[in-house]
Amino acid sequence: MAVTGIIMLLFLILHMAGNLKIFFGREDFDSYAHWLRTIGTPVLHNAWFLWIQRFVLLVAIALHAVSAYQLSRRDLKARPEKYAHRLRPTASYATNTMRFGGIIIGLFVIYHILDLTALVANPNGVEGAAYDNVVADFNHWYIALAYIVAMLALCLHIAHGFWSAARTLGAVTSATRATAYKATAGVLAVVITLGFLSVPIAVMAGLVD
Repeated sequence: MAVTGIIMLLFLILHMAGNLKIFFGREDFDSYAHWLRTIGTPVLHNAWFLWIQRFVLLVAIALHAVSAYQLSRRDLKARPEKYAHRLRPTASYATNTMRFGGIIIGLFVIYHILDLTALVANPNGVEGAAYDNVVADFNHWYIALAYIVAMLALCLHIAHGFWSAARTLGAVTSATRATAYKATAGVLAVVITLGFLSVPIAVMAGLVD
């Protein structure tokens, strides 16, 4: 779970950075979207890199979900009786909502693929018109709202997940390092979330149209 989480985190950072190119205008953003399809050429054929990336991410998501299920079953087996309180007082809100957040993110990923990859759920849905497809999405308040909810769930997931992964992989060896990794997790979560949220907010505010 820790390794697959880090793989997906690295992808999110790059994906967020790419999304921010929308603020440079239609031509730059569409050029960036086209460039993604040409990575690796002429060694790789057109869009092969994207398909390899999608396959790796799909495997990472599947392994992450299976690991989450297995750990959840082990947790329940180790403590068959429920806690006296609904939320464990020693755990953070992010910790207690990891399962629900994971489900929200999983459902969002499915929709996101149908929306901006397959284009079957996009209000515009024109191949090669990445800028217009994104703008068409967030001009609908309900799509923007769903996106915002998913990004807030992602924020909590990263905040707890990065810290948990560091501890699992043995990077947290002292109280000082624990504090540093927790702070890093919080900063990463906030920066990535704000980066993603800036796009729908800008579209709804008329700054990107």
